[in-house]
Amino acid sequence: MSTPATTIDPQKAEAFAGRLVSTLNETAVCLMISIGHRLGLFDAMRGHAAETSVEVAARTGLDERYVREWLGAMATGRILEVDGTDPEAPRFRLPDEHAASLTRPAGADNLAVFAQYFPILGAVEDDILACFKGGGGVPYAKFPRFHEVMAEDSGQSVLSSLEGHVLPLVPGLAAALERGIDVLDLGCGRGLVLVRLAELYPNSRFTGLDLSAEATAFGRAEAARRAVSDRVTFVERDLSDFDTTAEPARYDLVTTFDAVHDQARPLAMLRGIHRTLRDDGTYLMQDIKGSSRVHENLEHPIGPMLYTISCLHCMTVSLAQGGEGLGAMWGEQKAEEYARKAGFTRFTKHELAHDIQNNWYVVGK
Repeated sequence: MSTPATTIDPQKAEAFAGRLVSTLNETAVCLMISIGHRLGLFDAMRGHAAETSVEVAARTGLDERYVREWLGAMATGRILEVDGTDPEAPRFRLPDEHAASLTRPAGADNLAVFAQYFPILGAVEDDILACFKGGGGVPYAKFPRFHEVMAEDSGQSVLSSLEGHVLPLVPGLAAALERGIDVLDLGCGRGLVLVRLAELYPNSRFTGLDLSAEATAFGRAEAARRAVSDRVTFVERDLSDFDTTAEPARYDLVTTFDAVHDQARPLAMLRGIHRTLRDDGTYLMQDIKGSSRVHENLEHPIGPMLYTISCLHCMTVSLAQGGEGLGAMWGEQKAEEYARKAGFTRFTKHELAHDIQNNWYVVGK
């Protein structure tokens, strides 16, 4: 049988090929942004006049040859400006307008933080290929820096706005924390939010649970360093059976920050939250902003990135535990569906202007 003839629109084909070339270039730029962020190169260049690679290397203590090549990638990627008046020693400058999105201190505008996800995810590509062919998942232990990057991510979306935007989502919460309540954070990671809350509210008590031993150990060390160990406890724990093991009516506030969707049994986790929450308590859930329907995410500003992170981390980590594999883009419709299945009757969605990647849900019995 002959294959049906197809008619190709040459302009459409050329435009798509051009898009792919741009994608390859931008992917390369993303990798180099991650390097620049981790090494503090953007921070070092902010506010400085144009410099040669020798001057940048000398000021940062880095190897000049590597710095020179990195500067070349950043200049051709239009991240840095370059003055080639002296072709043997071009000078590079980070414009203030670009520095606002690339430099510390970490805040909602520092998009360089997100670039770090892609080298981490790329490292498990072979494992993911095997999963495509045979099912299963890639365990959390295969992502050694993930909790570190998540802590930076959380520092932007949560810590930077904790007092001004997050706590006010729950009326009266700040006053209750001041008086003294019991707080549980599930999937706490490095626990920086809990440590900060413990500093702000010394009359309250805080517990963080996470699957990662390395992350919880970091949390304990940070709590000790900041002298709040007497009111913050970190425990390494798998939450797959939380629906049956959660202590009944134990907490006034339960929080999860981008943690539900990558659980092995997310509904069990939510049912455990319902079980351990006191009748007048509140559950505050931060999770990925988006629809449960793919076609409604076509205009999402970071939709491709979120689906990619989901496939290469969130979904596969859950599947590695024999879990449901909801994925990061489970969406607000399914989030409400699962919360109500868990027994909650109040479910209110909030959006914060600075946070393009998350919804904030205030949930109650």
